[in-house]
Amino acid sequence: MQTTPRQTRAIWYVSPGQAEIRTEDLENPEDPGEQTCLVRAVYSAISRGTESLIFHGRVPASEYERMQAPFMGGKFPFPVRYGYCHVGQVIQGPSYLLGQYVFSLSPHQTLLRHQSSALVPVPPSVSPKRAVLAANMETALNAVWTGKPCASDRIAVVGAGLIGLLVAYLCRDLPGAQVTVIDPQPSRASVCKQLGLNYCETTEGTDNCDVVFHASATAAGLSSALALAGNEASVVELSWYGDQTVPVALGQAFHSQQIRLISCQVGHIESSHAPRWNYRRRLTAAMSMLSDPCLDALLETPIPFESLPEEISSIFKPGSDRLCQVIQYPDGVN
Repeated sequence: MQTTPRQTRAIWYVSPGQAEIRTEDLENPEDPGEQTCLVRAVYSAISRGTESLIFHGRVPASEYERMQAPFMGGKFPFPVRYGYCHVGQVIQGPSYLLGQYVFSLSPHQTLLRHQSSALVPVPPSVSPKRAVLAANMETALNAVWTGKPCASDRIAVVGAGLIGLLVAYLCRDLPGAQVTVIDPQPSRASVCKQLGLNYCETTEGTDNCDVVFHASATAAGLSSALALAGNEASVVELSWYGDQTVPVALGQAFHSQQIRLISCQVGHIESSHAPRWNYRRRLTAAMSMLSDPCLDALLETPIPFESLPEEISSIFKPGSDRLCQVIQYPDGVN
């Protein structure tokens, strides 16, 4: 008779700049229940924007409640078990999910116990490794809903991090659209080419845009985004700055051109879709958008789970050109 595992190992952020692996008990491991699943981790991914702020202790006290992830452990500021890009394989649960690879908005840990409703099956067209992008693709999808780009629009994305690149990827196939990704790191040219995107190191030659998405998390990037917007255009702000105060260039043409600066956050469903969509439908849709193998260009070489406490400072190092840092667990697959 197979013994139900009683414990899991998880990454905890314990103080500014410090993380450790802790062993802890699973809740009620002996009584899984018909619709409860035991999930063995194969991959997870670091959210370099949000998790960097948590790792460095830069979450404002006013945002402690809103920043809680669905299966977070502990309380802000420290210690917290945090993360929301987890892919595993169901090893106990209802027959229709047994053996299935599933995504959940869970922290970095070796074993999970969740209700089946919290799990999104990974379709055969999506590799388990690429499936870690689901939460980021969901953020990009919500951003596109907010910006409402249209066919033949001139679209700029300032900041070629993971979210910016996914937004540009979703806009890429709008008929007649001109999509330009702008980032000062020349290394981004290669990944943009693999994704079929037009890359520019500066804003020179790009102007009068219909929609601009800003995802650089810098004041300079936000100023560039505002300068790229045409008359009555929208600038969608995707960066989250934590406890930083960011200067915004609201002089020059901002008022005369009636530029719209719009915040966008994945914790809300864009109002145009909220009457019909819920969070599960949006996340499932995002998962279905990961079938294109070119998206593997966004995945960094996996780091072993056991090595993460030692590697994590370099992952969050300012100026790093890493995109999606994948964590591989002992039972990880290709």
